[in-house]
Amino acid sequence: MGLFSRKPKLPPADRPPLAADERVLGWAAAGNGEGDGVLVATNLGLWLPGRGHRVGWHDLLKAVWSGRELTVTPAERVTERDGYLVVADCPAETYLLLDPGDLPHQVRARVTRSVAYTAHHPVPGGAARIAARRVSGVDGLTWTVRYDPGTPVDDAEVAAETDRLVAAARAATAPADV
Repeated sequence: MGLFSRKPKLPPADRPPLAADERVLGWAAAGNGEGDGVLVATNLGLWLPGRGHRVGWHDLLKAVWSGRELTVTPAERVTERDGYLVVADCPAETYLLLDPGDLPHQVRARVTRSVAYTAHHPVPGGAARIAARRVSGVDGLTWTVRYDPGTPVDDAEVAAETDRLVAAARAATAPADV
């Protein structure tokens, strides 16, 4: 591709059902071993082949680009607690991108930009990552906790310590002039 050439437009047949305020930022044809499809990055999230819905940037826990393959790990909502969500890793999904264009950059930039705060803390019997994410079209931050494997997530002591850690993180990140 030359200096001023543009990537071809997303074929209409591959265009997902975008929301009224949603716009395409990048796309790439992919194969993941289960057939081909198209990944489409928008201002609101990532459309993955075969899903029929968008995964919001705030719901992607990890995105790794190998130079040929994009691997994404979406979050699964486990439970809602007072002021935060407990999430877990969904199975990672890997897509071979033969002509990735700007898609890997857009995914990395958008996932990174959605993270406002992240810290890893010990809790009784394990550890947890506390994160605050920006959600497109939503004011404020959405708080999540992702426990390390083996942490007793249903333990009352773990829940109490997690509540305390989230409250402290929220207080530390709250604007001073509110």
